[in-house]
Amino acid sequence: MNIIDVIKTIIIGIVEGITEWLPISSTGHMILVDEWLNLYGSDAFKEMFLVVIQLGAIMAVVVLFFHKLNPFAPSKSKEEKMDTIHIWFKVAIGVLPAAVIGLIFDDWLNDKLYNYVVVALMLIIYGILFIVIENKQKDKVVKITTFKELTYKTAFFIGMFQVLALIPGTSRSGATILGAIILGTSRFVAAEFSFFLSIPVMFGASALKLYKFGMDFTGSEITILLIGMVTAFVVSIVTIKFLLSYIKKNDFKVFGWYRIGLGLIVLLYFLIF
Repeated sequence: MNIIDVIKTIIIGIVEGITEWLPISSTGHMILVDEWLNLYGSDAFKEMFLVVIQLGAIMAVVVLFFHKLNPFAPSKSKEEKMDTIHIWFKVAIGVLPAAVIGLIFDDWLNDKLYNYVVVALMLIIYGILFIVIENKQKDKVVKITTFKELTYKTAFFIGMFQVLALIPGTSRSGATILGAIILGTSRFVAAEFSFFLSIPVMFGASALKLYKFGMDFTGSEITILLIGMVTAFVVSIVTIKFLLSYIKKNDFKVFGWYRIGLGLIVLLYFLIF
């Protein structure tokens, strides 16, 4: 490992911190970045790294929403504490479909679908869907504007949309936000619930990858992993704040156009080179 490897890791951490939360597919970006930068380490380490680096990103959610997600906060009333507990129950319901299917089909999905063609197609298809659905939803009345109004049934169906994100290039945040909007939630609730769903999902995915990789790290591999996670954490803080501010006045169509453009770039790049 040398200074170039550290710089590469920081760049990957920045990309992860941005793309994990915006509905533009972190996988699509990671494929391109890894192709251009050639991250330090064996293939097994790189596969694990690109998942476990998400722990840094998820800690940003924990820090930013710690009070909102903490049912034991002394400053909360009894009713507010119960509301927080209900949020966690809804998250558990929403996580269940992806957790079950992901655990069963993890190896198959990696072997069969983790390639640039699938990623590029998913980028383009969901980019088009974002534009179409936003246009259709423009004049519709939003039915769910708070977490109290978010029922367990709706949380489960949002979780079903999250299953789609098991296909590389779909974007976990993109699938859940899109699904939540279709089901009648406001963009703000859709985005926040997507963030909350990511906590158990990412911890679970990271634990699974670490288990499969084993704990036999070299000193250089530990350093690379920590640098990537810290970078992803810092950038995620900024990105999440930006997205929550952005969606107060804007829709998601710009991300749809971006996805289409990126999907075409991925296809062209691998077809040419």
